[in-house]
Amino acid sequence: MNRIALPNKGRLQDEVKALLDDAGLPIRGKSERSLTASLGGEFEAIFVRAQDIPEFVADGAADLGITGADLVAESGRLLTELLDLEFGRCRLVVAARDDSGVSSVEEFKGRPRVASVFPRLTRAFFESKGIAIDVVPVSGAAEIAPHLGIADVVVDLTSTGSTLKVNGLREVATVMDSTARLVGRDEVASQPWAQELTMALSSVLRARTQRYLMANVPKDRLDDVRKRLPGLNGPTLSEVLGGGRFVAMHAVVQASAVYKTVAALKSLGCEGILVTRIERLMP
Repeated sequence: MNRIALPNKGRLQDEVKALLDDAGLPIRGKSERSLTASLGGEFEAIFVRAQDIPEFVADGAADLGITGADLVAESGRLLTELLDLEFGRCRLVVAARDDSGVSSVEEFKGRPRVASVFPRLTRAFFESKGIAIDVVPVSGAAEIAPHLGIADVVVDLTSTGSTLKVNGLREVATVMDSTARLVGRDEVASQPWAQELTMALSSVLRARTQRYLMANVPKDRLDDVRKRLPGLNGPTLSEVLGGGRFVAMHAVVQASAVYKTVAALKSLGCEGILVTRIERLMP
């Protein structure tokens, strides 16, 4: 049975579980504290710390894994990315104290001490800028380091920047953007089952941003409706039984455009407009 390493806690775990469930691979463990679980009977999940997943996959303890791109980069392990899952979005940033007067990394004086949970990425970023630093490795709560006098600067993850602001820090540079990724060793990523899993997850992610729209369209307004509904390959039209001057139209539209699209269709004389969610969508 193929093994997939998943985060063992936090919001990332919740989002991964929801994605797998929508893909028809529900997690079936003996309890919420189980270290392993069945995924729809086809795969076995193992639950470990998100930061350990790159190591588990690279060393062969798991075939594939889902974790943040930042953690994969920090691990330094050579893994193949199969899919960007588009959630768990955050940024790894350089932040200095508000009262430092610094607005860019080029303004740092001397050899700054930089606290971070990401020492490898921190060193690489400052080396690329030609700036000598001393890295202060921490296991968490890096934002407190400047206030305790153990570091001048921090490199930390943020999604909204609010935690940094609350702690009197300001962003001065972005090291990298990160989202959750499906990763695996190169020899595993190319296997048919891994490609099928990637396709299944991708179809769920694609469906989340789309809606299925149906409506009865006046035949004399078809050209106007086509301009409003390009769909994936253009809207599908069919005759309505006893519909007279109407034809039935089916189309896939962007979820973000549904509000205006429905209003536009109504203004064109369309009737019986129905919008539904899509579970999976293959291009």
